[in-house]
Amino acid sequence: MATKVLVLFTSGLLGMAKNKYGVYEPTSQNLLKAIKEITMTHDKKYPEENELDENYCALPRSSEEEKRIIYTVMQYNPLKDSSNITKEDWVKMVKDIRDNYNAFEGFVVLHGTDTMAYTASALSFMLEGLSKPVILTGSQSPISNVKGDGIHNLVQALYIAANENISEVALFFDKKLFRGNRVTNVSSTDLAAFDSPNFEPLLDIGVKQKEVFARKFSSLSLSGKGSSTRGYNKPTFHTSMNENVGLLHLYPGLKAETVREFLKPPMEGAVLLTFGAGNCSSDLLKEIGNACKKGSIVVNCTQCKRGFVSLSYSTGLNLSHEGVLSGADMTIEAAFTKLCFLLGNTSLSLQERKSMMTKNIRGEMTDAEPPDTF
Repeated sequence: MATKVLVLFTSGLLGMAKNKYGVYEPTSQNLLKAIKEITMTHDKKYPEENELDENYCALPRSSEEEKRIIYTVMQYNPLKDSSNITKEDWVKMVKDIRDNYNAFEGFVVLHGTDTMAYTASALSFMLEGLSKPVILTGSQSPISNVKGDGIHNLVQALYIAANENISEVALFFDKKLFRGNRVTNVSSTDLAAFDSPNFEPLLDIGVKQKEVFARKFSSLSLSGKGSSTRGYNKPTFHTSMNENVGLLHLYPGLKAETVREFLKPPMEGAVLLTFGAGNCSSDLLKEIGNACKKGSIVVNCTQCKRGFVSLSYSTGLNLSHEGVLSGADMTIEAAFTKLCFLLGNTSLSLQERKSMMTKNIRGEMTDAEPPDTF
């Protein structure tokens, strides 16, 4: 029996083409129609022999023993450049997955690279208790470039999404599978556009072809990797994300007045991007502390790609004394979307939100204790 996967085509270079000025922009081309003409993405014989619905494609198989994967594409209209993605788009993705959850064994989200790490993190919090995989992927080249990375990333993401052993949000790019809330965008040009600095990839297929890839997944289980969502049968689909959350990137000479204006209402939460192991200019402590006293949640995350927030320096310790919460080793994207998520949950008190912010709830941070959920 075939395994069904739903592809949400939301944004990205995969669906772009150059306009008359030679600049890439989203197009209205039908992705499903395009991939039906590509041998790597569709087995044209299968529909004829099995009366497959015309809205579905069938991935080619390397052997009769290999699982048959069929998939369809829900193409968003309009397609966006991912730099225009908003929290409303995250809510739409969650609702589309919710509404189709029982009809498919897995989901692939095609997304632009600019904000893919933000979306992966957001979905990891909004989709609680997944029992099926949700895999984000994209490309550094349009689908018209059959020798580019887009087709390969799509095919391999489909193989992952068809595997029932993966029950979390993940991001696949250039032969590596990353936990969705541990990944960050590290290059605007390289095929290896993403990395997970503080958490090893869930899978690295290296130069292995799809036959080996599929066989490896037949026995792969991600339990023990720190997933906090494994073991649930009925997911919870959260659709509320707070809009009044921001990122404040510290820099030498940043004025206290600037910080004060940034943290003023309607701002309810902020992620401070601090120096080194979580340090901040002493001149800013008063304004940050005042915001915390007024009920804002402020989270301390290092600007460094690797490492974590530590209280080993007095300037970092002083932030803690002012009420700033440690972001530990969370990525900026994870800290931001987690804060949006917690502030959007109206059933939680301020103290509960603060407590959850410093705990591992979806595998997004290193925590010596078992992850919490709610």
